[in-house]
Amino acid sequence: MKHISHWIGGKPWDGAAERHGDIYDPATGQVTGTVDYASATVVGDTVAAAAKAFGGWRGTSLAKRAQILFAFRELVRAHQHELAALISSEHGKVASDAAGEVARGLEVAEFACGIGHLLKGGFSENVSTGVDAYSIRQPLGVVAGITPFNFPAMVPMWMFPVAIACGNTFVLKPSEKDPSASLLLAQLWAEAGLPEGVFNVVQGDKEAVDALLAHPDVRAVSFVGSTPIARYVYETGTASGKRGRGKRSAPSSRRSASGRRRTACPASRSSALGGSASSSRTRPGSGPCGARRPASWTTGAWPSPTPTRSAFAAGPSRPAARSRRSCADVTSWSSTRPAAMRSPARSSSVPGYGPIGSLV
Repeated sequence: MKHISHWIGGKPWDGAAERHGDIYDPATGQVTGTVDYASATVVGDTVAAAAKAFGGWRGTSLAKRAQILFAFRELVRAHQHELAALISSEHGKVASDAAGEVARGLEVAEFACGIGHLLKGGFSENVSTGVDAYSIRQPLGVVAGITPFNFPAMVPMWMFPVAIACGNTFVLKPSEKDPSASLLLAQLWAEAGLPEGVFNVVQGDKEAVDALLAHPDVRAVSFVGSTPIARYVYETGTASGKRGRGKRSAPSSRRSASGRRRTACPASRSSALGGSASSSRTRPGSGPCGARRPASWTTGAWPSPTPTRSAFAAGPSRPAARSRRSCADVTSWSSTRPAAMRSPARSSSVPGYGPIGSLV
């Protein structure tokens, strides 16, 4: 049987885990391997490796970062079928669906290759008498991503390409149900020339998540999963001074033991973009370069105190100009208004979206 462990400091972890979990083949129901569960000590070692690598990676030129990103993109493309086979064997989705998932993740890696243009700041002269204003984009430091079982390659690739391109170091905590894709992605980063410690993987369950949320060197957390866990991650992380960003996971054909389908909305592709260090903010409802995005991308299931700012770039916080409702709040508010005040339902081509951008 195969054995899946962590990826720390640019190499597989060779320690002895205190706890393990089983990996199943959904097609047969048989156990095909084991995965190590990280303890708080292992998580601490991982964050320490990422923090050690941050200084050098932050000082790496944008041209060099883009070069590594291009190499990573080509390696993922070359190993696309291998990644799809791993996903299919552990998640259960058909090979064509798994290959499509990898292709969607590649789109974000391609997007991150143009990071040099996206990290440009701005300067405005004489915004007031004798006052000039400028904005710069800077990395935060060590950032973490917590991802669900239903898209073991695509959702992590929503997060780490742009976070790494911005100059951050990254710690990924994938689902323990289908962990193999995360290790292959780590190996491809190493082959692409990414310095040791910039990308790390810790396997595990709630203990690993709690250790990441409590660690003082983790500056931001991005999460995709169910709404109750999203609230827990957000409340716990922000209580420790971390920036948080999360979405419910995208619709999947796989059903839970109760037979109910798990649904969610996709995370914004710009979630890891460098944020402005000035008080200026992106207009709500707009994406990179002013592109429009669905209303639910700016009305998340667990709203942030600075909802339109990046999770992975430094800059002073600023309270939102108006209160924001969660998806659930918007849905209930719409259903309780008088019929004459309700907006007519609008058709949407995006699965899982309903009237006024709420989730259904």
